[in-house]
Amino acid sequence: MRSVLVPPAEHHKVLFEPIDIGPKTLRNRLYNVPHGTAYGTLRPATWASYRAARAEGGWAVVSTEFSSVDPSSDEWPLHSSDIWDEEDACRHKLMVDSVHDHGALASIELHHGGVHALRRLSREPALSASGMSSDLPPPACPPGTPKIMSRNDIERVQQSFVNAAVRARDVGYDIVDVLAGYGYLCAQFLSPFHNHRTDGYGGSLGNRARFWLETLSQVRDAVGGDCAIATRLAVETQGPWGQSIDDTVALVRMADPLVDLWDLNVGSLDWGSDISPSRVIPEGRNLELFGRVRRAAQKPVVGVSRLTSPDLMAQAVRSGLIDIVGSARQSIADPFFPQKVLEGRTEDIRECMGINHCISSLDRGNLTCAQNATSGEEFRRGWHPERFDVLARPEVSVLVVGAGPAGMEAAIGLAKRGADMVHLVDAAEHLGGHLRPVGRLSGLQEWTRFIDHRMIQIGKLPNLQFIPSTRLDADDIRDYGASHVVVATGAQWSGTGLTPGTHAPLEGVVEGADWVFTPEQLLIEGRRPVEGSQVTVYDAEGYYMGAGVAQLLADEGYKVDLVTPHAQVAAEADMTLEGSAIRDSLHGSGVAMHREVLLSAAQFGRIYGVGQFEEPFTLETDALVLVTVRVPVDGLYQELVRDHEALEEAGIEAVHCIGDALSPRPLADVTFEGHRLAREFESPNPAIALPYKREPLRLVRRGAFSDPLD
Repeated sequence: MRSVLVPPAEHHKVLFEPIDIGPKTLRNRLYNVPHGTAYGTLRPATWASYRAARAEGGWAVVSTEFSSVDPSSDEWPLHSSDIWDEEDACRHKLMVDSVHDHGALASIELHHGGVHALRRLSREPALSASGMSSDLPPPACPPGTPKIMSRNDIERVQQSFVNAAVRARDVGYDIVDVLAGYGYLCAQFLSPFHNHRTDGYGGSLGNRARFWLETLSQVRDAVGGDCAIATRLAVETQGPWGQSIDDTVALVRMADPLVDLWDLNVGSLDWGSDISPSRVIPEGRNLELFGRVRRAAQKPVVGVSRLTSPDLMAQAVRSGLIDIVGSARQSIADPFFPQKVLEGRTEDIRECMGINHCISSLDRGNLTCAQNATSGEEFRRGWHPERFDVLARPEVSVLVVGAGPAGMEAAIGLAKRGADMVHLVDAAEHLGGHLRPVGRLSGLQEWTRFIDHRMIQIGKLPNLQFIPSTRLDADDIRDYGASHVVVATGAQWSGTGLTPGTHAPLEGVVEGADWVFTPEQLLIEGRRPVEGSQVTVYDAEGYYMGAGVAQLLADEGYKVDLVTPHAQVAAEADMTLEGSAIRDSLHGSGVAMHREVLLSAAQFGRIYGVGQFEEPFTLETDALVLVTVRVPVDGLYQELVRDHEALEEAGIEAVHCIGDALSPRPLADVTFEGHRLAREFESPNPAIALPYKREPLRLVRRGAFSDPLD
């Protein structure tokens, strides 16, 4: 049955009112703001297809990530999209055209990193307002004292901005956004922490703003008749390098005549205050700050504040806090967010969970999303976020055993592809697998948005049935009558203390001992150490679970030590911008933290190991919680595939093992695998991923790509 589309709710209509910015008109108030992808001009076809999906989904504007204006701001291998020359411009044109094909405006963010630029390929000296070295610790920035920019340097860099703006205009960009946030070069001139100059570019706020104002003016003179001019500015920044909201209001009044749009964020190089994880900062926290700037500006304001709710977005616009809703992460999680709101299908929105896997994966070279497995695969695998190819043989019946993330994703994908029958069976009462109890940890409630979205989709698919509270063994599966079986039985934490650092269990630990605990025993079974006792959490994972259970136990009144072999507590959480806040919270709750300690043995009352310099480490404890490695729960799969004759007799054509049952990994990766199985279900060997498209080898000057085999 086809769903009946309804118009947007009355209180959402404000989001779909057009608005003029300079010579351009936005078709609605939903703006896909600058954000990195790790594709950029190095992978232009992947980049263009990713941005095109957001344009097709209804965003009024789709922007690049920061685009370096010349080699003195070379940012390789980070997620930059250089626009130094005509070859770069040709690659940008592919992205611009793909966005225009779907009726959206294309925006480019022009960038110079100043002292923070990596310069790994160009090997040019760092440029700075006053010769102050980067305040970022190695290896974030190369060592050395930067060059103080002379007047010639200033004029040369400003001309680079102008040249880049002209190239952008010539390939069709509608909006040119000059980046003055995140602690980069314009912000360094604005900041008294970096700017100690005594000439006309230093001293008073007006003088410190001169470099930025001149750059804006020159860019406007060059392309302002054809493009809207925007500037991204931090309204308030933390740390010594920052600026106050009062300074920002004054800066906005100075620059307002030079821009058509204010692109506002909060924070500087401390991304965690801008790209805020849900564990730390609630949705919409920055809106009141934006409201202060909005009252000072004559030009429209777009602001970001991890907004995922169309209700809150509409309220922010109606109340005058912002004119346009800025979004990066919500557009990653659901490129078709605007269209779903417009069509009154808000229940179908994949709402961003704020877990920031996009950030950690981006910094490792390939943007991915835990909610949206198609993100980054639009070109490589041809996946569309809302469309599935129909199965060539839809009469298949599929039994999916395990309703965790991978199982849910595979079942939904196969049902959307038209499989006659998909049964999703789980021994638990509810969907979600290990993710459901994770949502009970402090700050992780929004992680269960993953489950909520899929629960709604399962309810809408008549050929997909969820069967809870049913434990199947191998005989049950063979007798079930399904033609295909997908085993997604997940993983469990090792109860022996097996660690990556030793590849061995902890000596003296007996699995099941009453003083040894795993996260499942704490969160699912409800087991607890003796009330008020001393508990050690051994965290070799270094992400959310070790810190999460330590916080849980501390909040329940236990005296907690957290021991980790890593150089930092919750080291992986630094990649998701949560690490500092997690450590602050643990410290505030009285958790003692021991870093770079590798445990080797334990007995009731004491644990043993070695520290960073091989010094002996011992600690008295009444209980030990092991958060070391997750091991696959794959016994059911192994039993099934051992007996091929029994499978044939049962009419089972194939058995697949996916997700954590195959290889325990982060949420985004197991979701991707479940999704991939559904997409590639009819390939010769669905257990092996089909080859994905590589970037074309020849770039032709018209801005399109040619296959070298044509």
